[in-house]
Amino acid sequence: MSFSGLSVGLVGPLPPPAGGMANQTRQLAELLRAAQASVWMVQTNAPYRPQWAGRIPVLRAAFRLLPFLWQLWRAAGRSDLFHVMANSGWSWHLFAAPAIWVARLRGVPVVVSYRGGEAGEFLQRSQSVVRASMQRAARLIVPSGFLEQIFGRHGMPALVVPNIVDLRRFRPAEAPVPGRLHLVVARNLEALYDNESALRALQIVRRSHPQATLTIAGTGPQAEYLKSLAQELQLTGAVHFAGRLDPDAMAELYRGADVALNPSLADNMPNSVLEGLASGVPVVSTDVGGVPFMVRHEVHALLVPPRSPQEMAAAVLRLSEDPALKQRLVIAGLAEVQRYTWDAVAPLLASVYRSVLGAQSPAPAR
Repeated sequence: MSFSGLSVGLVGPLPPPAGGMANQTRQLAELLRAAQASVWMVQTNAPYRPQWAGRIPVLRAAFRLLPFLWQLWRAAGRSDLFHVMANSGWSWHLFAAPAIWVARLRGVPVVVSYRGGEAGEFLQRSQSVVRASMQRAARLIVPSGFLEQIFGRHGMPALVVPNIVDLRRFRPAEAPVPGRLHLVVARNLEALYDNESALRALQIVRRSHPQATLTIAGTGPQAEYLKSLAQELQLTGAVHFAGRLDPDAMAELYRGADVALNPSLADNMPNSVLEGLASGVPVVSTDVGGVPFMVRHEVHALLVPPRSPQEMAAAVLRLSEDPALKQRLVIAGLAEVQRYTWDAVAPLLASVYRSVLGAQSPAPAR
């Protein structure tokens, strides 16, 4: 199936902020349009209008929800199908579920693309309401075998359609810089992503490599705490808080990195790991959630337990002292990310769209 002539209602967040799902939504819209599809974007994180409404907790929900429902209704009238980017918690209840039900009312088939490392806990709490909405969707796709297993345990079959990484943007540096040990973390500054362990790992690494540095690219509620911790650990001059970077700046940061760290406590298919691999940077990640479904320990990356700065530091030091291991991981990582290019993923997505449209019953008049 070609995407040419297809009209897709794409429901999801867009940057800013440039988080994983927002970046994937924007990238999918660009790729579908480049493949000659029409994309009707319904943004779930659109700015509040008027801006002051965003400062009032209850009122802001209404100011966002009502325009969102109207945009869903209009997009459904123009679309052959809906592709809904879904996540756990309130994001599901406020955005994904309404999109499914509005499309159902309009006779438009829905592909739900669920992504979120905390899906297990969410489904334990909310499986009945999630199932009620999913029964109205045509297909559930997930980016990893991890989520496929979780939904399967709750009686909801899913098909794996991986995330997409842009290898034109994320590519290896032309030549590494010798004698340097620059670590990079690209996660939001939230407790879930445990940037604290990355800071403590750097402190340990610097006992053997005093020149080692760390750049943390992201924003979030722990910003001040983490800066204070860096000062307490006497790392002020060794840590750079870069804030949130756009994709081109993030790609440039990876090309200047020697090791990419992913210290998260829960995860599904982190784009930061894929982008590190695509940039020819060895990855040290916690062995949580969907990460071991993406990469194998000592084959594509080094995996360590969560909340273990000592083991994370040991993995970094191992890479710095074993060039053969580092090169082996880099080569295997570059080969592995070929599975996540648009050329590899597009046929899978096209097959999903084809099956959904082929099974569609006649739609009511719009």
